[in-house]
Amino acid sequence: MNAPHPVALVTGSTSGIGMAIARRLSREGYAVVLHSRSSAEAGEALARELAQESGKAAYIQADLADDAQRVRLIRESIALWGRLDVLVNNAGISRVIPHDDLAAATPEVWHELHEVNVVAPFRLVTEAQAALREAASNGKPGCVVNVSSHAGVRPKGASIPYAASKAALNHVTRLLALSLAPEIRVNAVAPGLVDTPLTADWTGAQQLWKDRSPMRRAATPDDIAQAVAMLVASDYLTGEILLADGGLNLT
Repeated sequence: MNAPHPVALVTGSTSGIGMAIARRLSREGYAVVLHSRSSAEAGEALARELAQESGKAAYIQADLADDAQRVRLIRESIALWGRLDVLVNNAGISRVIPHDDLAAATPEVWHELHEVNVVAPFRLVTEAQAALREAASNGKPGCVVNVSSHAGVRPKGASIPYAASKAALNHVTRLLALSLAPEIRVNAVAPGLVDTPLTADWTGAQQLWKDRSPMRRAATPDDIAQAVAMLVASDYLTGEILLADGGLNLT
């Protein structure tokens, strides 16, 4: 059954930044498809909560390292309400490896991070492009937002393979923006440090943002969700990598 309002798929949306994005888009009138690799119980509970608030939400479990599951995720998302207007590629993985420990950045780590952080978003866009192009017939271009990292813009990050995967995602964002326009817009948000349970014990980074960033704090998940929502709301911006680090890059 076709949804009377637009549909957004947010990958990796049962916690942290992804959950904040899903909640924000739900409040703004989107039917939201939630996703995670595991934590199905949390995903289904969040879908019920959002459905009670907005009337349209669902959860699909899929491992984005597996191409067959990537294809299934998109097909099932479209089948739910017969359309897909927005794809937010938020899911990603990281490995913490000191940048000078080259031996620890094994080929297996490189392949693992590249597969989930670069190949998976590209494949999801590939599978979703027909539905996203159809969304443009409703008067608003289809929209893709990739959640990248400041590590893909500056020589920082949890590891060199992680930073390189996000730099690749940024370039893929620009290439897709050129290839899919004007029916589909493609942008990215590149957060710096974000306060989540995952970063709670990153005391050095927390202190860095307090001392050096103009905003004197790390981002909250809602800060990043606001940036994503802004890119979704636009009918014009495409190919942008929005650096969301509280101005730390200026110092």
